[in-house]
Amino acid sequence: MLLLGFSSGLPFLLVGNTFGYWLRDEHTSLTAIGFLSWVGIAYSLKFLWAPVMDRVDLPLFKRLGHRRGWMMFSQILVGLALCAMGGAGTKAGLGRLGALALVVAFASSTQDIVVDAWRIESADDGEEQGLLASAYQFSYRLALLATDSVILIVAATVGWRLSYGIYGACMAIGIIATWFAKEPERADALMDKKEREAPLWTPRGFFDAVVGPFIAFFRAHGWLALVMLAAISLYRLPDYIMGPMANPYYHDIGLSKETVGAVRGSIGLIATFAGIAVGGFCSLKLGYMRALIIGGIVQAAAIATYATLAFAGTTIRLFALVMAGDNFSISFAGVALVAYMSSLTNIGYTATQYALLSSTYAWLGKILKGFSGAEVETLSNTHGLIHGYGIFFIGCGLTGVPAVVLFAVLGYWHSRKQPLAAAASQGLHS
Repeated sequence: MLLLGFSSGLPFLLVGNTFGYWLRDEHTSLTAIGFLSWVGIAYSLKFLWAPVMDRVDLPLFKRLGHRRGWMMFSQILVGLALCAMGGAGTKAGLGRLGALALVVAFASSTQDIVVDAWRIESADDGEEQGLLASAYQFSYRLALLATDSVILIVAATVGWRLSYGIYGACMAIGIIATWFAKEPERADALMDKKEREAPLWTPRGFFDAVVGPFIAFFRAHGWLALVMLAAISLYRLPDYIMGPMANPYYHDIGLSKETVGAVRGSIGLIATFAGIAVGGFCSLKLGYMRALIIGGIVQAAAIATYATLAFAGTTIRLFALVMAGDNFSISFAGVALVAYMSSLTNIGYTATQYALLSSTYAWLGKILKGFSGAEVETLSNTHGLIHGYGIFFIGCGLTGVPAVVLFAVLGYWHSRKQPLAAAASQGLHS
């Protein structure tokens, strides 16, 4: 799980925030950087092709098994496309580079669908599910640090194009992990039964694969499913909206790539691990809802504190403190959200349901972040570029408030529902 989590996290920022840093280094406008960040919308649409991952074996990779075959195919495609991005560079034109980034995003989101399904289906119980979720987040965040900090040091030494080639080759880590991974037999048996009873190409099979997961989800949770989806979709909004502007911000306030990379790879790394550990502990001891509320509050506050670098002046100590707070809070919130979403899925529809949930938490942020560059440039016209950044980050933090309120409502509802259910059960027994 550690190796597969690292493989899942590796491409994410290479077509996101780090891609923006590369483009800004090549003097690309903030507006263009913001619009190019829309390639990441692929991660928000993965529920559209997730039913195929649940029901169809990949012909050339069938001998690896249902989940492992799709994992291997997507990992090879990600590695090749990242190497192609490095080979093309910005001189080939933003259109070609953006198209290759889109291939990476689609292949990477496909890998995420199958790795998430493998993680959920491989767990024997809720405790093991929590362990695998923590392991996944641990290595996923480690990969984000590698593509958010270490790559800056590598790029300062050998250039961006070779850096992307090196990181494309690093997808071999995931390929090796997939080769040695064990196929989840319990889920495979259920999906084979579904395929025998109603093949995907039949009307009944197609309906079960595409519509069945959604019917099962709404049947299990009723009208609360809409509130859950709304809360999930808003939860990571602050992080997504600020994402494309983070690295250009460091560039424009005068921080070198080496400095940013060193802080992220030292204090940021420690804060990330601490956030994962505390987030996992709180999810286990306090329950999902309380952990989600705490994570939402600290995430919003940490992102708003980026404004202090604009208004109080940039020092290495202050930057390290802001970075530590951001990495801790995002890791804490990430573990809480993954554990919660994993608990909502049903075996047999794992890939599609989890893809729906993970797409839901990303789709709104992915769309809105495309306007982040235009918003900063608009604010800079009246407040100056650096103060415009500061106001922007405060606004990003405030976007986290609605999700906290919705999860508080869900927590209150569940706390009322459980005693009523217990009383009803006791009445039946008596």
